[in-house]
Amino acid sequence: MASVDRIRKITVVGAGTMGHGIAEVAAIAGYEVWLADISEDILRNALKRIRWSLDKLYEKGQLREHPDKIMERIKTVVSIDKNGNYTEDFARVLSETNFMIEAIPEKLELKQQLFRFADEKAPDHAILATNTSSLPITEIAAATKRPERVVGMHFFNPPPLMPLVEVIKGEKTSDETVRVTVELAKRFGKQPVVVNKDVPGFIVNRILARVLNEACHMVARGEASVVEVDSALKYKLGLPMGAFELADYSGIDVFYYVFQAMAQRGFRAHPCPLFKEKFEKGELGVKTGKGFYEYPVPGKYQRPNIPKEAGEKVDPLLILAPGINEAAYLLREGIATRDDIDKAVKLGLGYPKGILEYADEFGIDKVVEALEKLKQKTGWEEYEPDPLLKQMVQDGRLGVKTGKGFYEYGAVEQRQKKTLLIRIEPPIAWIVLNRPSKLNAISPEMLRELGETLDELEEDERIRVVVLTGSGRAFSAGADVTAFMGISPVKAMMYSRRFQEILFKLEYYTKPVIAALNGYTLGGGLELAMAADFRIASETAMLGQPEINLGFIPGAGGTQRLPRLIGRSRAKELIYTGDMIPANEAAKLGLVDRVVPPERLEQEVRQLALKLAEKPPLAVMAAKYAIQIGMETNIWTGMALESSLFGLLFSTDDVVEGVTAFLEKRKPKFKGR
Repeated sequence: MASVDRIRKITVVGAGTMGHGIAEVAAIAGYEVWLADISEDILRNALKRIRWSLDKLYEKGQLREHPDKIMERIKTVVSIDKNGNYTEDFARVLSETNFMIEAIPEKLELKQQLFRFADEKAPDHAILATNTSSLPITEIAAATKRPERVVGMHFFNPPPLMPLVEVIKGEKTSDETVRVTVELAKRFGKQPVVVNKDVPGFIVNRILARVLNEACHMVARGEASVVEVDSALKYKLGLPMGAFELADYSGIDVFYYVFQAMAQRGFRAHPCPLFKEKFEKGELGVKTGKGFYEYPVPGKYQRPNIPKEAGEKVDPLLILAPGINEAAYLLREGIATRDDIDKAVKLGLGYPKGILEYADEFGIDKVVEALEKLKQKTGWEEYEPDPLLKQMVQDGRLGVKTGKGFYEYGAVEQRQKKTLLIRIEPPIAWIVLNRPSKLNAISPEMLRELGETLDELEEDERIRVVVLTGSGRAFSAGADVTAFMGISPVKAMMYSRRFQEILFKLEYYTKPVIAALNGYTLGGGLELAMAADFRIASETAMLGQPEINLGFIPGAGGTQRLPRLIGRSRAKELIYTGDMIPANEAAKLGLVDRVVPPERLEQEVRQLALKLAEKPPLAVMAAKYAIQIGMETNIWTGMALESSLFGLLFSTDDVVEGVTAFLEKRKPKFKGR
């Protein structure tokens, strides 16, 4: 029986970028390593690069041993002589190896030739692994008499830094070989994922190909610019790089070749023409000084200027949906598990969340709608929603909003009050103003229920963010004027004070509050929205303070909060005229933070809410108080408050968790303690 404990000597064939990095990783892990390539010059250069990398890691305190000790474990051998034949020295090295990792150029004939030779020379128990990113393991294994001991071991660049390794099973690869390879990857300090079927692109490249291709098609169709797409991906989804920024950084030629190799082996897709155009022009990205962006000189990366506001109108779901569809296929076919798919995306692509986690956040129904929209637009079959996604919609497993999707969440609770609907969707609570027949007019009873609900949710430790919205076609068209009929001036003042007290409670609430403006947001409705931390509006929303038209003025803070948000003169104009303005104009004034199509309102709000919910609750609360109170006082008092809150936070468990997670290079889990 094969055992990882039998592995003492590892041979890495190919000393290029990937090969010398893999050799370095193996040597750091304590293995004796032979690094093979076709010339002494290549090998000398590889050793210099390994030494440079080890010195850097040592300076940062990331090595247990001195680089000299690690370098002693790496030996080199020339693999091919001047006549193009494998050398006797290389044959001897292979005869003593326990595990070979091939990292030569992505040409099937070359790899098959190497594996045929290694099969003849290596011991029977030796495992032969390939670092290919696009070629089938099965076809490489066909050159040997031991296909059960041939496996894919796909590292990511640069191997010393990237934690992911895809372990790919060929048609005849044994479970034992996979088990040993997974264990070896762990001993290398890596996090392996298993690809159970030999499909083109494995996990990461299949999903990445869908996302990059769709981003490219969106630009090719004239629906958005390169910068707009990249802005949406970076700032709305939190990806480390935009699609085109990543293509430039990694090399447009790399993506072009990988996509071609996958397509030739059955990956169904219509390649975006822009990649081919760039490839044929030799505009390959950073390496040539120009790709989708321009760089100072060839080989020198400089982060492109991608403004946050540029991507406001781009729906990132339309770009991500084909990647989610691909992930659903991988899961349904048993090619990879849910956890391995999401791990691969997070570790291999640097996504802050797994692709299936994103699907749950968007809503599986919304993912299916996006795919159907793309299919209707193009007529291409690759957009057909995967049967797994359709079944999930049919079963009501829509993700976070129903408490179950690819993952299970806290049970969604719904409570009905006379004027409000409360939906508990941990870590989010939705408060829905629920008088649709009266455009959610704010009555004394609604104010009382709103105050009670805010108190209840503030005590609920499951809730990190509160969202306010309205049912029907209005957020709220204002205060219920029928409640004012016949009341005395004193009673009117008391009502105004009670309304103001609720909005003060909201403005200084200990949890972030988002107002989702789904329609008319007028009078008291706008005053309510202005007390929230953020306002995200549907394109159909209309905003205004029309009280002047009824003979009175705003009474719940409109004369105070509106000028603070948009300036004195514009506030006066809105209040004096009583005019309504559309959401887009409100955004230009700074009255709302973001405007989205109505079908995307809930999606955008949920994404922001979930992003806020991941942050340390006590620090968010402190930041909110420092800003809110600081805006109402002088800078000296504000700075003193900031210093006090800054110091106070150092007594919390969340600070310990945040610093520890940073040092351990993991995502922190804040508990609000």
